[in-house]
Amino acid sequence: MTLTSFGPANLIKRSAETHPLTWRLRDDGEAVWLDEYQAKNGYAAARKAFADMAQDDIVQTVKDAGLKGRGGAGFPTGVKWGLMPKDESINIRYLLCNADEMEPNTWKDRMLMEQLPHLLIEGMLISARALKTYRGYIFLRGEYTTAAKHLNRAVAEAKAAGLLGKNILGSGFDFELFVHTGAGRYICGEETALINSLEGRRANPRSKPPFPAAVGVWGKPTCVNNVETLCNVPAIIADGVDWYKSLAREGSEDMGTKLMGFSGKVRNPGLWELPFGVTARELFEDYAGGMRDGYTLKAWQPGGAGTGFLLPEHLDAQMYAGGIGKVGTRMGTGLAMAVDNTVNMVSLLRNMEQFFARESCGFCTPCRDGLPWSVKLLMAIEKGEGQPGDIETLLGLVGFLGPGKTFCAHAPGAVEPLGSAIKYFRSEFEAGIAPKSAAVPPLAKPIVVGA
Repeated sequence: MTLTSFGPANLIKRSAETHPLTWRLRDDGEAVWLDEYQAKNGYAAARKAFADMAQDDIVQTVKDAGLKGRGGAGFPTGVKWGLMPKDESINIRYLLCNADEMEPNTWKDRMLMEQLPHLLIEGMLISARALKTYRGYIFLRGEYTTAAKHLNRAVAEAKAAGLLGKNILGSGFDFELFVHTGAGRYICGEETALINSLEGRRANPRSKPPFPAAVGVWGKPTCVNNVETLCNVPAIIADGVDWYKSLAREGSEDMGTKLMGFSGKVRNPGLWELPFGVTARELFEDYAGGMRDGYTLKAWQPGGAGTGFLLPEHLDAQMYAGGIGKVGTRMGTGLAMAVDNTVNMVSLLRNMEQFFARESCGFCTPCRDGLPWSVKLLMAIEKGEGQPGDIETLLGLVGFLGPGKTFCAHAPGAVEPLGSAIKYFRSEFEAGIAPKSAAVPPLAKPIVVGA
């Protein structure tokens, strides 16, 4: 199986057989519009789904293919689709595309929307057919102005060609699609906060249950999927379950391919479509080219700022959820960041936690108060003014803001890199603790998890 990078350098030719997401990309980086997209077999999968497949068969095919969410959570897409109500009397249903790509160090969905907007539209069209949704929204990060322009043009092209709107492909099925630009909040990446924002409400996560499949946009059944997830659907429908599952490397429990990348002071930072199960070392050395001259790899994150730090010895882990889980963190979005030897981990974590604290919706106390507390402690340690017990307090916050302790997954993601950084680089945090003679007595005992 041959694979390639795309962007500044094309190493090996992409093909439809090995690169379902990226084989249609132009070498000049320009967008693929309708005529070219259809010349490259675009909308053939949609025509097949409308002409030859029952709606439930589409759902079952996606389920059998093992497609999982590509936004970071990795929930099985077919299972999620299966939660939508079967009651035919419910004639108002919504399909939402989560394009609020605000995870720091993540830009994969932006590429798809800017260069292959019709791939996303085709994926949404097939999904809408399967889920019996009559209206769809692409909830787009507000800063993605080029993506907004390209998506709106592509929607207009598809509508003019009879691929959106009324009586699509003569099937009697109607589907309207709209591009909605958000106001720029990280929390909108959480699906129920996204729904609230779409409705014009404050972007707070909702209590679950009820889940969006039962009570979503304006109280109606709603399915929310990530951009890359939806872009996988046409290839699965066109080429089948067995082919799609064969793309992954041996040992991977996740099927198909994934957009993966590496940033930081590497020789060839970029984004590649690779099979699940490729090792992080291959991604780092063969595609990203290793570190630039004069730098060494100190640590790396496998998939965005909300994933834990790993060490160079962890590079042999396979890039799929279970493979990264074996070395102690989550795969997340699959876009890794290299931390070089010149970076102070305390400063890096202070920067990250400031972002997460600012982006908290403020709904629940652990997140609203705990994240700013961590920032205050990190700022003191960064200045060499940390107090005895500050590191233990930070670790206590990691525990109190962990999974199941807060209203949504924002805080657990925020503190995961903090906990791992202290685990692997505790000496850098200890270096910022003031000598006991200069220390001010703490106002309260350090937090101790389980105390």
